[in-house]
Amino acid sequence: MQRRVPGLAAVLLTVAAAAGCGSSDSGASGTSSSGGTTTVKVGIIPIVDVAPLYLGQKKGFFSSRGIELEMVSAQGGAAIIPGVVRGQFQFGFSNTTSLMVAQVKGVPVRSVVNGAASNGKVGADVTGVAVKKDSPVKSARDLAGRTVAVNTLQNIGDTTVRESVRQAGGDPSKVEFVEIPFDQMPAALDGGRVDAAWMGEPSMTVAKAQGARVVASPFAETDPRLTVATYFTSAQVEKQNPGLVKDFAAAMTESLRYATDHPDEARQILTTYTKISGDVLKRLTLPGWPPDIDLPSLRKLASLSEKDGLFGDEKPDLDALFS
Repeated sequence: MQRRVPGLAAVLLTVAAAAGCGSSDSGASGTSSSGGTTTVKVGIIPIVDVAPLYLGQKKGFFSSRGIELEMVSAQGGAAIIPGVVRGQFQFGFSNTTSLMVAQVKGVPVRSVVNGAASNGKVGADVTGVAVKKDSPVKSARDLAGRTVAVNTLQNIGDTTVRESVRQAGGDPSKVEFVEIPFDQMPAALDGGRVDAAWMGEPSMTVAKAQGARVVASPFAETDPRLTVATYFTSAQVEKQNPGLVKDFAAAMTESLRYATDHPDEARQILTTYTKISGDVLKRLTLPGWPPDIDLPSLRKLASLSEKDGLFGDEKPDLDALFS
């Protein structure tokens, strides 16, 4: 059973209705400055995954293409996707499940370039399910009948956790998911509020320092090449300023390649937009940053999400959304 709360789907239905009425902001195509550059607002979550964006800004990959980035932090997709559609941001960062849900709800968005992926390492991926050191849970199979924290219900977290449980021979329908913000998960786990927690970084490193151990790597176990998140834009921006979309995608691709080749620089850039430092900075696990979106992995994720009932009676058009 899940404890359900009003979430992204309800928000997206409202946004879809507004988009159908032509609701938008005049800033949808960016603002040209007197220096010949275009100021571009990007809605992001200040997490490890977006390090290449900040690194690319520092290395001049965007400015060399006439783009001046302005990053705007948000809590998650429930704020970023509507913000892009309404013209508050020209681009946004979102996990791929949220984008699929948005599309089937009629929200006019399209992915333009890759964002982050699983690093493919079971036991050492960018996210994992952790339990207390003395927990009787030894594998994903044992999560059946337990409470597992995720940051958002009915999204990429619980869908991939269920797949880990399924692959381990457990009953995914018997996992109870509860919604807790990532930064509160280590304390919730250590205090016994939940039996397990699906965490990203730096929460996972913090939890490990408290003695937690990883029993599942849902992203890598779902698909070792899983495309976890991408940068996207609205249909309006794509129509009004295709050159900007092309330049942003090219700069971001260069940034992803650079971050992959220079992990130490990617790790260090985290100190400029997060509070991560010291031993946590040294120990945290980085995601994969391949330049290309892996469509086969997204087809598997979509199939699992469909089983979970995330799309209702519709199915996402992955070629239209991610190609």
